Amino acid sequence: MTDLSPASASTALRGSPRVDSSTGGYLTPTSAPPPEDYDLDAILQSVVVGCTGLPANLVRPRFQLIPPAQPENTTSWCAIGVVDEVPDSNIISHHDGSMDGSTTTQTTVTVQIMASFYGPAARGNAALLRDGLMVAQNREPLQLQGIALMEMPGAIRFLGEISNQQTIRWADVSFRLRVPYTRVWAILNLLSAQGEILTDVGESDDILVTNPMPE
Repeated sequence: MTDLSPASASTALRGSPRVDSSTGGYLTPTSAPPPEDYDLDAILQSVVVGCTGLPANLVRPRFQLIPPAQPENTTSWCAIGVVDEVPDSNIISHHDGSMDGSTTTQTTVTVQIMASFYGPAARGNAALLRDGLMVAQNREPLQLQGIALMEMPGAIRFLGEISNQQTIRWADVSFRLRVPYTRVWAILNLLSAQGEILTDVGESDDILVTNPMPE
């Protein structure tokens, strides 16, 4: 029986020869691999550390494969991450200046970021992030990565639950970022085409179009 699981499919693709628009089949980008989730997590961590002064080890990705032990209730810390993503613009362009040619897609997405602050300074740290992002210098690390702040952090929501006979309180604050993704695809130049054009009255003309590459 053939294994059609995602894992086996991905393994088969890794071992398959490279495809392009002349071979048919699914295309994957020829540019650098897509960013991993932790790439954006690292950027978000640096923003929170810079604006609040929290130690880096106490600013954690919101979703982790193996979550570490939660800090004590007396420790101030933060969990931050993407909770929503919506594409807001797409650009596709073909480049024929090289021998083979290629196509580039540029997708810009708006991501909703949720930062949850815990511990005795939860409210204060949430307010520091909110106010700190109002300062242009604090947004420069985002801009250097091509990321724009689309919506300033707004209302702070105060939440709590009882766990192990202790009340755990936290403060949520959210904001939106605009993140660009650029990918290059092996869609080759069209060098020639041959076919037939049929008119409305049934007449036909043979066509031959060539596009010789410059020397």
